[in-house]
Amino acid sequence: MSIASKGNTVKVHYTGTLTDETVFDSSREREPIQFTVGAGQMIKGFDSAVEGMKVGESKKVKIASEEAYGPKNPEALFNVPKNQLPEGMEPQVGMQLEATQEDGRSQLLVVAEVHETEVTLDANHPLAGKDLVFDIELMEVV
Repeated sequence: MSIASKGNTVKVHYTGTLTDETVFDSSREREPIQFTVGAGQMIKGFDSAVEGMKVGESKKVKIASEEAYGPKNPEALFNVPKNQLPEGMEPQVGMQLEATQEDGRSQLLVVAEVHETEVTLDANHPLAGKDLVFDIELMEVV
């Protein structure tokens, strides 16, 4: 029986939930996710949970925010004048915007607060500061 070890490429199915059981992502309706164990392609806690699993094995793991997307960084909050938003946009708390960084990569921003002349945007990962729960099933060691 194949066991997932550091350096192995694996395929897993997963369902990720918040601690209140709200599902934020799942591979169950698509192909399993493929990654190399220990290569830093996944959040640290997920990567660690898969290492040592046997093909066909399932497990449920709770991953603290420090082993997931880290704590919320207050320095990732910043204000932008409303006139710098796309014309006609009516910003609302929770609205997601996509910005292009200087290196060409895109970044997700969330409207955290709306003020009269400006908005506060949050550049933290949407799951930063949250403990996560994953149901993981190792499908294959490639």
